[in-house]
Amino acid sequence: MPFPEPPPLPALTRAEAEVIDRYLDVVDLLGRVNPARDGDAYRALRAAQALAGKAAGLRDALALMHRRGETELHTATLVRALRVLDGERRTARVALPPDDG
Repeated sequence: MPFPEPPPLPALTRAEAEVIDRYLDVVDLLGRVNPARDGDAYRALRAAQALAGKAAGLRDALALMHRRGETELHTATLVRALRVLDGERRTARVALPPDDG
């Protein structure tokens, strides 16, 4: 049985697509730095070192949107894009695990 076809990405401006990509870059690194997740300190250190550059990329993407007059974040569209790009799983890595108590 073949895997189901993923839903298509919604139509995004180039600037919106860049914001989504840079946001997920930052989220992925934060997930690797998260002290509540298993891993080693060196991996977390490397992720933390890369975080500043990725955060600057996110800042620049948002600044570009603003300069182009894209002053509103169209939440419903951006959420759909994040879901297509596995954003729920990726952002869950930043959260604390459920309390076992």
